[in-house]
Amino acid sequence: MPILESLTDPAALRGMDAAQLEQLATELRAKMVRTVHDTGGHLASSLGAVEITLALHRVMDSPRDRIVWDTGHQAYAHKLLTGRSGRFHTLRQVDGIGGFPRRSESPHDVMDGGHAGTGVSIGVGLAAARDLAPRGSAARKQRLAVCVGDAAIQSGLTFEALNYLGHCRSQLLIVLNDNEMSISPSVGGLSTRLNKLRLSRAYQETKEASKRALPRIPVIGQAAFDVAAWAKESFKRSWAGRNVGFFEDMGITYIGVLDGHDREELEDAFEKAFAIPAPVLVHVKTIKGRGYAPAERDSISFHGASLPPVDLTQIDPTEEPVPAADAPRRKPKTYTQTFVEELVRLAETDDRICAITAGMPTGTGLSHFEERFPRRTFDVGIAEQHAVAMAAGLALAGMRPVVALYSTFSQRAYDQLVHDVCQNDAAVLLAIDRAGLVGEDGTSHQGMFTLSAQRSLPNLIIGSPKDELELRDLVVTAFTHDGPISLHYPRDAGEDLPDRQGTALDIGRGEVLRTGDDLLLAGFGPIVQRLLRVADAVAAEDGLEATVINARWAKPLDEALLAEHATGKRLVVTAEESAAMGGFGDAVLDALNRAGVHVPLHKVALAEGFVHHGAVDDLRHQQRIDADGILAQVREALGDLPASARPRRSRTRVAAAS
Repeated sequence: MPILESLTDPAALRGMDAAQLEQLATELRAKMVRTVHDTGGHLASSLGAVEITLALHRVMDSPRDRIVWDTGHQAYAHKLLTGRSGRFHTLRQVDGIGGFPRRSESPHDVMDGGHAGTGVSIGVGLAAARDLAPRGSAARKQRLAVCVGDAAIQSGLTFEALNYLGHCRSQLLIVLNDNEMSISPSVGGLSTRLNKLRLSRAYQETKEASKRALPRIPVIGQAAFDVAAWAKESFKRSWAGRNVGFFEDMGITYIGVLDGHDREELEDAFEKAFAIPAPVLVHVKTIKGRGYAPAERDSISFHGASLPPVDLTQIDPTEEPVPAADAPRRKPKTYTQTFVEELVRLAETDDRICAITAGMPTGTGLSHFEERFPRRTFDVGIAEQHAVAMAAGLALAGMRPVVALYSTFSQRAYDQLVHDVCQNDAAVLLAIDRAGLVGEDGTSHQGMFTLSAQRSLPNLIIGSPKDELELRDLVVTAFTHDGPISLHYPRDAGEDLPDRQGTALDIGRGEVLRTGDDLLLAGFGPIVQRLLRVADAVAAEDGLEATVINARWAKPLDEALLAEHATGKRLVVTAEESAAMGGFGDAVLDALNRAGVHVPLHKVALAEGFVHHGAVDDLRHQQRIDADGILAQVREALGDLPASARPRRSRTRVAAAS
C-alpha cells in the first residue's frame, strides 16, 4: 500500500520499520520527479537529500524541534513529509506550494529561505533563544539542526556564523550535505572508527574531564596537558583528514564523511550528536539526483528551476513513453545571452576586461566567457561580497572587471558596492541579471529592490535597455566610462531583433519613441515595449495622443527631456518592473518638481510588499504591469482627474527614435 499520500505528520515516521522507510524514500523521489515534470523545480538537490530528511525527522520532533534548510531548494522531501503531499502538484505555481521553505505554509518551516549561506546564522540565533529559556523548561530541551550544502558552507556569512558558534559553544547540529565533493573527505577504516569514538559519551566525558584535571597536577600538569593536546592534534590531522582540524580549531566537533544515503547510519550519528552539549558538524556525502538516472548523470542541468525534459519511464517503466517532440522552434536570444556575446566580443580586443561570478557561471552566461578567456574569469563561489570587493581591487589595478550577479543576490554585496566600488569611483561594471520578476522561485528571488537601493549611491551610473540590441549598446558604453556602472536586464527573451554590434550611447540621455500631446509614458527597461502597446491602444480606442520616452538611464536621469515632454500633458505615467518606493518613478517625480513642472503623475511599478511565486506572465498580470494592466491603470488615473483636466480626443503622431 502507498505510504506517502496518507502521511500527514512526520511523527508517524518513528513507527515505521526499515522496509516501510525504504518504500517511502522511493515514493518521495517518484513524487518529486512527477511533479517537476509538470512544474519545473530544483530536482537534483532534493532527490539527494531524501535520506537526510527522513533521518532528521525520525530523531527530531518537528515542529517542537526545529530544522533549518539553508537555501531551501533541497527541502522538497521535508515539504512532502509535513502534510503538503496533497498540494505538491501546485509547486511553484501562483497560490501553490513554494519552491523554498515558507512559514506561511507550515509550522514545520522555520524560515523563508532562498539565499545560500544564511542557515547557520539562523540556527545560532535559534540556539541562543533556546539557551535563554528558563532552566527545566520544555524550550531548553529543543533540538536544533541546520542542513547546509557544500557550496553554501563556503560562503562568508557561514564562516562568520561558524566562528561565533565555536566561541559560544551552543548545542547545534549542522548537517553538511556534500553532493559535489567540494570539500575533501576523510577516507579509510581508521577515520570511520575515529568518528564512532568521538561521538561516544565516554569519549566526550573523558575529554572534558582531562581538560579540567590535567592542568591542576602540580609541576607537570600543564606540560602534560600541552603534550597530550599536541599528540591529539597530530594524530587527528594525520589520520582524520584536514576537515577535522579546520572545524575543530573553531570549537566544532567534526564527524565525517558518512554515506548520506545510509539512513540508519545517519540516524545513529544524529542521535549521538544531540547527546553532546556543544556544536557538532556531521559531514555526509550524497549523490545529487539520487534515484533518477538522468539527474545523477547531469546534476548541473537538473539542479535549477528550468530543467531538461523529465522522462517518467525512469521512475516507472509502465509509463507510456513520451513521443519524440518536433524540432523546437528557434527561440529569441535572452538578454543574458546577448550581454555575454557583446562582452566576449569586446574582450577579444581589450585584454583588461575580466569577469567575476559568484558561483553562477551557467546562469549568468559567464561560462561562455570562461570558455574563451579562462584566465580572465574568476568564480569566487557563493561570496558576492568578495566578488564585488575583488572587482574593486582589479579596477584599481587598471583592469576592467565585470561582476555578473542575479539582482536578488547582488543585495548581499551592498556594502562593498558603497564602500569599495562607489567610494573609490572604481571602474566596475555590475551586470544585474534577472532584474524584475523572475517567477516561480518567489519572494527570495524576485529582482525588485536593487534599483531603489542603488539610486542613492554617489558615482554610480544605472542603465537598463528597452531591448536586447540596446543592451549591446549599454555594454559598449560601460567600457567608455571610467567609473562604476550598473546595467539591469531581465531573465526574459529579447524582441528577436536582427543582430548587430553595440555602439556607444550618451550617458544620461533618453530617447523619444513616439510623440503625442495628451499623455507622457516614460519607462525604464524592457517595460518600454509594453508602453508602446499601451500608446497604440489609447490612440485607437480612446483617441488620445501619448509621448513615449525610453529613459535608458535611471541615474543620471535625462531631466531636461522629461521636463520638456511633461510640460502641458494631462498625465505623466512612469513604468518600471521594480519596487515603487525610491525607484524610477520617484526619480521622475523629483526631477519634474525641480523643473517646476507640476503635472499629475501615476507610477506603474510592483506593489508594496513581496511578490510570491508563479509564472512571470501570471505575476505581471497579477501585479498589473503587463500591457493590459498598464492600460487599465492609465484609464483609471485619467478617470481620477478633474473633468476640466481630462484630455480631448486628438490624433497620434509617431516620431523617429532620437
